[in-house]
Amino acid sequence: MLSYRHAYHAGNHADVLKHFVLVRLMRYLAQKDKPYWVIDTHAGAGAYGLDAGYAAQNAEWENGIARLWARTDLPPELADYVDLVRGMNPQGRLTFYPGSPWLAWKLLRPGDRLRLFELHPTDVDLLGKTFPSTGRQVLVTQGDGFAGLKALLPPPPRRALVLMDPSYEDKRDYARVVESLKDSLTRFATGTYALWYPLLQRPEALRLPERLHALRVEWLDVRLAVRRPGKEGFGMHGSGLFIINPPWTLLATLKACMPVLKEALALDDGAGYHIETSAH
Repeated sequence: MLSYRHAYHAGNHADVLKHFVLVRLMRYLAQKDKPYWVIDTHAGAGAYGLDAGYAAQNAEWENGIARLWARTDLPPELADYVDLVRGMNPQGRLTFYPGSPWLAWKLLRPGDRLRLFELHPTDVDLLGKTFPSTGRQVLVTQGDGFAGLKALLPPPPRRALVLMDPSYEDKRDYARVVESLKDSLTRFATGTYALWYPLLQRPEALRLPERLHALRVEWLDVRLAVRRPGKEGFGMHGSGLFIINPPWTLLATLKACMPVLKEALALDDGAGYHIETSAH
C-alpha cells in the first residue's frame, strides 16, 4: 500500500525502541574488523523534520524522543542513541529526527554497505536526496523490500543485519514477514534479523509473536507498551522487536534499559515491557 508515510510517526515511542536496538546491533557487529551489510527493507524517507509537515501534525515525537532529549541520567546504551539524534541537531534544538537509514549510515565504517528499499515514490525520492553522493556504500532501490531482499542474501561478506519494518497497514504483511524470515534463513542462516511489529488488538497482530516464536532459530523478543490497549480495540499501544541471532550482550542491555524506557515513555499505568528469548 502506498498511503502510509512514516513521517506522521517520526520519533515516536516505536521509533525510540527500534532505533535504540538498531544502534546496539550495529555497535556489536562493528566490534569485528570484517565488513558487514545493513539491509533495510522498508526504509522510508531516511530523515524527518519535526517542526513542520507531516511530523508536526500529530507531534508523536513529543511523547517519544522528546522525553529523552534533555536527560543526562540515561544508561550509556540509551545515551549513545540519543547522542546520535543530537548529532542531527547541532543547533541544540530537537528539530530533525533520523530514520533508520540515517542512523545506519552514521555508524557504517568504510568497508560496510547499506542497502535501502522503499516502495513509496515520494519517500524513495527523499531517500535518494538524503544520500546523494555516497557512492557504492549506500544503494537506494525503489521496490518491494521483501522481494529485493532475496537477491541480496547471502551478502558478499557473509555478515549482515536485516531490518524489516513494514507498516502493517496491509494485513498481508503479517504473513509476509514470517514467510520472508523463513526464506531468508534458508539463504543466509547466520545473519542477524530485526523485525519491528506493532502492538494492536487486531487478530493478526495478536497472533504474530506466537508465529515468530515457533521459528526454529535463536531469538530475542522485546516489547514496550506505553499505555493500556484502547477499550474500543483501536490504536497502537506499543511495539516490539523480534531479533534472530541476537548478540549475546543484548539481553543484559535490554534488562538495564527497558525499565528506563518504560518510565520515560509511559502514558498511563498500562505501560510496561516484556523480554523473552528462545532460551527461556
